[in-house]
Amino acid sequence: MATPRSRLCTVLLLTLTLATGAAYANTPSGWREHMPQAELVGSGDFSWFGFSVYDAKLWSPAQQVDFSQPFALELTYRRTITRETLVDTSLDEIRRINGEPLDSAQQVEWTRQMSQAFVDVKDGTRITGVFLPDEGCRFYVDGKLQHVIDDPAFASAFFSIWLDPQTRSPKLRSALLGLNP
Repeated sequence: MATPRSRLCTVLLLTLTLATGAAYANTPSGWREHMPQAELVGSGDFSWFGFSVYDAKLWSPAQQVDFSQPFALELTYRRTITRETLVDTSLDEIRRINGEPLDSAQQVEWTRQMSQAFVDVKDGTRITGVFLPDEGCRFYVDGKLQHVIDDPAFASAFFSIWLDPQTRSPKLRSALLGLNP
């Protein structure tokens, strides 16, 4: 039989747990700490030869996204892809959009940084990249901070893979930027 004291302790513990949970629910976590006012700008699917590779969402406090303000690009993968493939494909796309090779030191450094930021992905893995103007970017895996890259040049080059007019998927770019009717 519970004593009045043990019932009081149970009530206090329950109250403290509920209050802490409510406070935590109202506190931004993960990438949203940098953009608590971010709203969905657009979303779309990237497929390669008919196979869905990932679903993409672009979040920003502003409806017109550009490289002068922060934004978040969230990719939810639909296939198993190794970290090495993600890094190699990203470098290939950066070089293709840039139109010229990266210098060797820059390529080595960007490869190292992306190897720390990315993981092997499988169906359902979510990687969110947060672009921070004049700072660089942050990468979150399934909501948890994975790696910070303090290199504005890398951040611009990386997010151009999706947002530059020379992107490999203009339909996805339009969907992300909310340009589709």
